[in-house]
Amino acid sequence: QVQLVESGGGLVQPGGSLRLSCAASGFTFSNRQMSWYRQAPGKERELVATITTAGNTAYTDSMKGRFTISRDNAKNTVYLQMNNLKPEDTAVYYCYAPFFGVRGQGTQVTVSS
Repeated sequence: QVQLVESGGGLVQPGGSLRLSCAASGFTFSNRQMSWYRQAPGKERELVATITTAGNTAYTDSMKGRFTISRDNAKNTVYLQMNNLKPEDTAVYYCYAPFFGVRGQGTQVTVSS
């Protein structure tokens, strides 16, 4: 059974940083591309970043230079380092395994002073 469990969200001031983690289980993690999505209240779900099995990364334009996706195959974990956070980054962030069409329960990120 594919499971994804996010952690690391919280309340942070504008300009601050957070690192989200997503622990994966139930599949061979190193063989699968992983993504982060986010959804703000009243808005459509938005792709944040993707990392391939080879470690190649891609980002939505508004996050380039501020967010970094990475993975640790030994720990079956994908990360999202978020720097210089802005109020418009406030959303629930979801880890997603595209091959299986499975996402985690999400973790809330709130950027506010």
